[in-house]
Amino acid sequence: MIKIDSQLRPIHLKKKVERMWEVSGPKILSIAREETPGAAAPVFTVQGKYTARGWTEWTQGFFYGSAILQFDAFWDEAFLKVGRERTIRHMAHHVTHVGVHDHGFNNVSTYGNLWRLMREGRIPANEREQDLYELALKSSGAVQANRWTFAAGGEGFIYSFNGPHSLFADTIRSLRSLALSHRLGHVLMGERDEKITLLQRLIEHARTTAKWGVYYGGGRDHYDVRGRVAHESIFNVNDGSYRCPNSQQGYSPFTTWTRGLAWIMCGFAEQLEFIAALKDEELKPFGGRDAVETFMLAVARATCDFYIEQTPSDGVPYWDTGAPGLRSMGNYLDRPAEPFNDFEPVDSSAAAIAVQGLLRLGNILTKRGQLADSERYWQAGLTVLNTLLGEPYLSVDLNHQGLLLHSVYHRPNGWDYIPQNRRVPCGESGMWGDYHLREAALYLERIYEEKPYLTFFGS
Repeated sequence: MIKIDSQLRPIHLKKKVERMWEVSGPKILSIAREETPGAAAPVFTVQGKYTARGWTEWTQGFFYGSAILQFDAFWDEAFLKVGRERTIRHMAHHVTHVGVHDHGFNNVSTYGNLWRLMREGRIPANEREQDLYELALKSSGAVQANRWTFAAGGEGFIYSFNGPHSLFADTIRSLRSLALSHRLGHVLMGERDEKITLLQRLIEHARTTAKWGVYYGGGRDHYDVRGRVAHESIFNVNDGSYRCPNSQQGYSPFTTWTRGLAWIMCGFAEQLEFIAALKDEELKPFGGRDAVETFMLAVARATCDFYIEQTPSDGVPYWDTGAPGLRSMGNYLDRPAEPFNDFEPVDSSAAAIAVQGLLRLGNILTKRGQLADSERYWQAGLTVLNTLLGEPYLSVDLNHQGLLLHSVYHRPNGWDYIPQNRRVPCGESGMWGDYHLREAALYLERIYEEKPYLTFFGS
């Protein structure tokens, strides 16, 4: 269980955040120098060098987005140049990619961040350029929403690249794409000119994920533990009925892959902030504000509680809460995570994503006047981030292109590098983990510098 430091304040992490940006910049430029335009995107490191996988290129936006975040924090035009020029030149095919569920990863991290910076006045206003970003975001949201499976009971979901039967936990963060498209006044046009609201599909996907992808301790199956998350939910596409949990990157359907847990934590907290910014009239067709926020809050609370309770004391989880080697590690939840152990790898990238779920939920509950609960989540988020910004997780070696060490990509497939004389992956980075550490740091920096609150949909 996380040992929450109740004395931490955002300003206490200022020096660590500044140090992170200092080592982050040269790593971004190093990768940029070695990137070949049009080649496969950098995914994870092997012996400190970013390598590609060539599988949907789901991390390309995280690389260019990292450069944009670096500019946002550091105000160095070199990073804006990398992020903006390469987004404009190389990201267009992601906007109309009908075969993936990760538009929120690629397009909101790039076009979305650039649009936000222009709206905030952080980069000069340019009507033509803003129009480009907005057209990309409108199109991305509609393309993502069209990847749709109708489920029983009037439900539905954005299906994963596994096919129409498959709902991934990851996809909750692609709802950012639908949200921005809706915010920009766009709709998905269907057969016979049917206007399909993107807000409707956003809420329906969130409801379906909340119902089937998250557990609440209600006895749904023998392994129903409140806050547990199934990486994949399987449906019968003939009648739309739910069939069973499954997992692609976790250990089993009945354990929790911690990065999937983190996607849920972060995604639902962000959507709660987005819903709070909408007018009541927009939410009436979906049961009203209370109905929407109630189910989203239930998910956010349950998963954040589970993370706090099922994560080692320093806030960094192992890659799956049911990984078989954990049984050989004794009371591993009562001490800091051990990235150099011989049994199971930790996944710092899950922690980097979870940070925002904890912090944003804490902020949401503060606004609701639920101060005792808000403090628990907020302080847990600060505790986790404080760990990630120090050794052994922050990579200060400029010869290592990764920023956040001890990330895991795909343990079941064996895609992660295992160093010589080690038994499990360690010491390497993933582009998604690096991006989310930067995003969490920028979020906190905005807090202690009293700048506009950071959201994907603008201040």
